[in-house]
Amino acid sequence: MLRTNPAELEGAELRERLAGDLIRARERTKRLTEVEDAELLHQHSPLMSPLVWDLAHIGNQEELWLLRDVDGRDPLLPETVDQLYDAFQHARSERPKLPLLEPVPSRRYVDDVRGKVLDVLERIPLHGRPLLEKGFAFGMIVQHEQQHDETMLATHQLRVGQALLTAPPAPRAAELPATREVLIPGGRFTMGTDIEPWALDNERPAHAVDVPAFFIDTTPVSNADYLSFIQDGGYQDPRWWHPEGWEHVKSAGLVAPQFWVGAGEKWFRKVFGRTEPLRLDQAVVHVCWYEADAYARWSGRRLPTEAEWEKAARFDPATGRSRRFPWGDDDPTSEHANLGQQHLEPAAAGAYPAGRSAHGVHQLMGDVWEWTSSTFRGYPGFRAWPYREYSEVFFGSDYRVLRGGSFGSDPSAVRATFRNWDYPIRRQIFAGLRTARSATREEAHV
Repeated sequence: MLRTNPAELEGAELRERLAGDLIRARERTKRLTEVEDAELLHQHSPLMSPLVWDLAHIGNQEELWLLRDVDGRDPLLPETVDQLYDAFQHARSERPKLPLLEPVPSRRYVDDVRGKVLDVLERIPLHGRPLLEKGFAFGMIVQHEQQHDETMLATHQLRVGQALLTAPPAPRAAELPATREVLIPGGRFTMGTDIEPWALDNERPAHAVDVPAFFIDTTPVSNADYLSFIQDGGYQDPRWWHPEGWEHVKSAGLVAPQFWVGAGEKWFRKVFGRTEPLRLDQAVVHVCWYEADAYARWSGRRLPTEAEWEKAARFDPATGRSRRFPWGDDDPTSEHANLGQQHLEPAAAGAYPAGRSAHGVHQLMGDVWEWTSSTFRGYPGFRAWPYREYSEVFFGSDYRVLRGGSFGSDPSAVRATFRNWDYPIRRQIFAGLRTARSATREEAHV
């Protein structure tokens, strides 16, 4: 087995892993912010911050946790800077009006912080304090930066103008899986984790969940699948829509996923500054929860619950244990999943057979975040740590849970226990879906 799980690493190996993850995250941040100053300062959508805010916010969080908290240092800049980059003090739509650091000082600041952090990593014990055990604080900051990198990637998708990012096309499938749905037998499995060292508080604690037998799509819903819903009048028929979703469809004038252009048989999609013919074999992306739910109803199915999704992804019937990832316990590679901004689009359905789960479910990681039917709640025994604002303040019925990561998610920031959440109207995120249905008694005992 490859020694890629941080839980298995000690000493120099763990420090090397952490340093590599920090450096890789920063290289990606620089790629996303290597644009003209005017681009950094411009707000491309009221839903998103200017890129320059994300850049300095990344540095500020790194300084707060790894220099001030972990190493006990004094602030590098006046403490008023903390308020500018506190995500809870200023809505995204208001951030361009703040006296933000200009591009050059922002870059200088994040570089200064990173240099000092790498020095701290070389000498500080990675044990003795909960925040440092197995390098948790460093792993948390890696994930935070990669999450903001995905947010900045979404900002690039929203901007108008020529393409600033390029990547090779996502792979096509050699062949489609033999079946469109897979039976997941009923029974208990372990949901969440107590042993993943960099897992965030909402992934904890591990707990047993009894899930009745159900069927789940073998692959994510494709553009071809979703186009059938459109052509059947799905956006004009209130039967398929949650009442609040139907009101949103009418008020927002929704007729197709975000960034689709066309009508009838001829559809195109805007992709990071380019307009391309719609690839029918790709997973559909940029649909909100209401659209995902409506499609599922139209198809005679439903969205999976969060527990169903995780069982399909993690449970190994041969051993009775829950895996770290659908394919096993080793970290993702390019053979397993479409992650890490290697492609700027979802892959074709069935493109990553090496990443399938023990039950034969494909592409549960990467390509598109998958909406579930579940609202965002804490697990039984949840404890906010190391701060309430990461998860707990979002618990409630306002948010729906997404699982699995997207082509814009980094491997260090996703795993089969990782939970994402957003408002049901959000479409700028790289979200798609797969559907499920409950098994009948006869089907459950085949």
